[in-house]
This record gives sequence, structure tokens and C-alpha cells, in this order.
Amino acid sequence: MPRVAIVTDSAADFDPARAASLGIYVVPLAVSFGESTFKAGVDLSTEAFWARMVAPDAPFPKTAASSPGDFQAVYEKAFADGAEAIVSIHVATTLSGTMKSAAVARGLLADREIHIVDSTSASMGEGLLAELGIELAGLGISAAEIARVLTDRATDLNVFVALDTLEYLKRGGRISGTQAAIGTLLSVKPIITIKDGAVETADRVRTRSKAHERVIELLTSRPVERLAILSTPPSEPESFREEVIARMPGGVDASRVSIQTVGPSVGPHLGPGCLGGVVLYRRG
Repeated sequence: MPRVAIVTDSAADFDPARAASLGIYVVPLAVSFGESTFKAGVDLSTEAFWARMVAPDAPFPKTAASSPGDFQAVYEKAFADGAEAIVSIHVATTLSGTMKSAAVARGLLADREIHIVDSTSASMGEGLLAELGIELAGLGISAAEIARVLTDRATDLNVFVALDTLEYLKRGGRISGTQAAIGTLLSVKPIITIKDGAVETADRVRTRSKAHERVIELLTSRPVERLAILSTPPSEPESFREEVIARMPGGVDASRVSIQTVGPSVGPHLGPGCLGGVVLYRRG
């Protein structure tokens, strides 16, 4: 393995098998349904989460940051596996306390080299930076330089997702009740963005098909380096991915356009039926 290990958290929405194949370590966030608490991606899969999420009379899930102990365990495993340094990339500090837990764990391992990067994003915003980090580590680049590059490239990230409703963002505490009520009264399909760590409404359109069209316009407004299509059941992202690829200015390697189902750490805030993407725009 490269001497620099790359760590992220379950809010990155990596499929566990994909993360493992890339050599990316994932620290699980906690998800609770009533009195039952799970570790996302460990004892609650994405499929099991959505089955619970849409079950009749199911309690609304709550998410919580990983504990410092969870981070310490993953960091120690990475070092035990042979890493000499770690770059740890996480959900925006404005959206979660995860970064604080990572910092505490780093303090508990003060004799080891650990760099923490704020993705200023969520979901595959973290994931795309982690993928880039793995590529840089494979080239033998130092941990400090990888962390510097990823922090810089976070400014090239954006997220655009069309939602069926703002209700889940309201219930998860990410927007106000007034914001959600306006969207409901207008009977619109909101498009949200996460930029510089803030969840905002990028646009509002009247129908689901128009919302998807607008998301494609936003994602492909600039040349793309890599992109992850995001969806929650029952959305079908395959044809959406094809349309995004076809409309990318300057083209893109299709292998750099993945499809990710939003999992237990982010799904409670988006709800069923969302479709969109996270994009890392090309420079130059």
C-alpha cells in the first residue's frame, strides 16, 4: 500500500466494497431509529437503511458524528497496515461534529503524522477528494502535500441534488421550517447545493423532469474532472448518468463518473426520490 493512507467517513456515501477496493478507510457515523443505534455501513447497510426509512410508522432517523474512539481505531488500523502517515477527509465542519472527533483522535496519537482536511462538502464531495487523495498517494506524494492539494481542490467541488421535498432537510435541522413551508406552498421541486459548507437552494422548478434537466445544466456548466451521480430510492440514475456524460463540455472519461446511492449518514436529510450529483470541476 502507499505509505500515505486515506481516511474518510460514512457521510461520503462510499459503497463499502468500492472503498475497500480503492484502499480508502471509512469511519462510520451513528444512525438511530428510535432506541436502535447503528454504525453506518457496518451494521446498517444502505439497503437496510432505506427499507427502514420508508417503512410505515418508522421513527425519523437521527445521525450523530463518529466518536474520537471510532477515529482512533481506524487510524491505528491504518498504521498497523503499514501506513506512515494519514490524510483524513471529512464532512464539512459546518454540517457535523465529525471533524472535531477526528481532531481529538489525532491528539491521542500525537506521535503520528495525521492531516485532517475539511471537504467543505458532504456525500461524494468527500468521496471525490478521497479518490484524488488515493491517486496522489499512489504517486508517492507526501501526506502534507496531499492535504494541501485536497484543501485547495475543495474549492472546485459543488453539489446539485433535486429533492422531492424539503421536509427531510427541515426535520434533520438543516433548513428552517419557513424555508420548507415556502417550497411546499409553491409546489416546487427544490434543487439544493452545498457550497463552502452551507446547504442552500440553488433553484426551484415545477416538475421532477424539469428539476432533473436543471440539475444536468448546473453539473455540466463547466468542464468536469470527475463526478458522482447521487440518488436515493426509488430514483433510477442510469439514464441520468448517460445524459450527464453526453452533455459534459469537453468530454470526460466515463470511468470517472460513478453512481452512488446515498446512504444512512446523509439519506435522512434528503429523503426518498432525490437525484443529482457531486462534481469536481476541472482546472485550467
